[in-house]
Amino acid sequence: MTPHEIFEAMRDQWLAGTLTGSHLADDVVVEWPFAAPGRPTRIEGKEAFLAFAGPARSAQPLRVDACDIRAIHDTTDPATVIVEYSLTATAGGRQATAGFITVLTVRDDRITHLREYQDTLKMLAAMTPNG
Repeated sequence: MTPHEIFEAMRDQWLAGTLTGSHLADDVVVEWPFAAPGRPTRIEGKEAFLAFAGPARSAQPLRVDACDIRAIHDTTDPATVIVEYSLTATAGGRQATAGFITVLTVRDDRITHLREYQDTLKMLAAMTPNG
C-alpha cells in the first residue's frame, strides 16, 4: 500500500471507531513534537503505542465525526507524505474541530514513522468541560 492509501485506511478506521493499529510496523516510531504537558512526545514500538493509546482513548472516549483531508504532499522520499487535515469529533456531548499535520512514512505496507503536529491548546480546550 502507498502512504496515501495507508492514511486513507487510517481515516476510515477513525470514522468507523475501529482503530486497531493494523497498519503499524512492529518497530513504529510515533512522535508528537508539541504534545500537551504530561503527555509523551515519542513512543517506540507498536505494543508500546497501543498500550498508551488504548487507556488514553478509554479515559477520554470520543467519536470522530469527520476527517477533512486538505492536502497530501509527496516528498523526495516516495515512502513519506505530509498530510494536512482536520478532525471533527464529539466527546462528552461537545463537538470540536482541530487541524493536524502528519508526516507519515510507510515501508512494506506498514507505518514505520508517524509525526503528528496538532494545536494542543485547542485540543485541551475542546476536551475540557466548559472549555
